[in-house]
Amino acid sequence: MPIIINKPSVIEAAGNKPKIIEEYIGRVNSKTSSLSIAKMTSPEGWTEPGQKPEFDEYTVVLKGKINVKVEDKNYEVKAGQAIITKAGEWVQYSTPEPGGAEYIAVCLPAFSPDTVHRDE
Repeated sequence: MPIIINKPSVIEAAGNKPKIIEEYIGRVNSKTSSLSIAKMTSPEGWTEPGQKPEFDEYTVVLKGKINVKVEDKNYEVKAGQAIITKAGEWVQYSTPEPGGAEYIAVCLPAFSPDTVHRDE
């Protein structure tokens, strides 16, 4: 039977500035562990600690631009573009541009603080 998600849960984000994470599907909002889908709204100048997650992450940028840094390269992903990062690879996300960014993140399996493995 279909399940209607009436509203997302707002989840606290890591990083140097406040970022809004609205989880629609995932461990918190729908008790789904197989994947998570969240809308991110991050301000200009936001950056999070690097991480080496146990999940693949599929990111679609809706507005603005995000920087995705991996061990040996930096990718600029603009509105209308997407990027896939693989489980086990070190990655760091940021939004340095004016106006910040809005994007959708899908994690497979679902995001968990226990499986993200952020840098200290």
